[in-house]
This record gives sequence, structure tokens and C-alpha cells, in this order.
Amino acid sequence: MFSKKVMGKEVGDAKVYAKPHTMDGKAMKTNNAKVVDPNTLSAKSINNSTPAMRVSAGDPGADDVKTTGIKIRGTGCATKGVMARGPMA
Repeated sequence: MFSKKVMGKEVGDAKVYAKPHTMDGKAMKTNNAKVVDPNTLSAKSINNSTPAMRVSAGDPGADDVKTTGIKIRGTGCATKGVMARGPMA
């Protein structure tokens, strides 16, 4: 797997002729840090440098989503949002 010149330009995979580098030409540093899902962290371990969480409470990937409820009145010909699922106080 070698690079080649076509019409005076290098074509092919850059890994063949150039190692990964920064814009000043210095070698890249490898990051051996563990990747942690921010949604699994406890509240005490969250700080300003924590990556953004996809939810504020709960997990949208969970299988315990409530799908039952009572049909509310006055929806007309609405096809979505006709069920009330929260506490009816």
C-alpha cells in the first residue's frame, strides 16, 4: 500500500507518507482515558467538564415507558396527544 503521484499530486492514503500530527507539525499524543457514559454517573461525580447528558432524569432507552392512561376530553379530531398519563390531582 503505497501512495502515488497523479498529475503532480500525492494521492492515496495519507498514513503511508505522513504520521498523525498537529498543525505545528508535532506528533499527536494518544489519549488513554476511559470513556464513561455521562448518563450513568452519580450526581456527586458530575462537574462542568462532564460531557452533555441526553436526559435530565430517567433513561429514554428504558423499557418501562407508560403507554396507558385516560382519554381526555375536547381533543376534536386530534390523532396524537389524546391520552393523559400523569397524576390526576
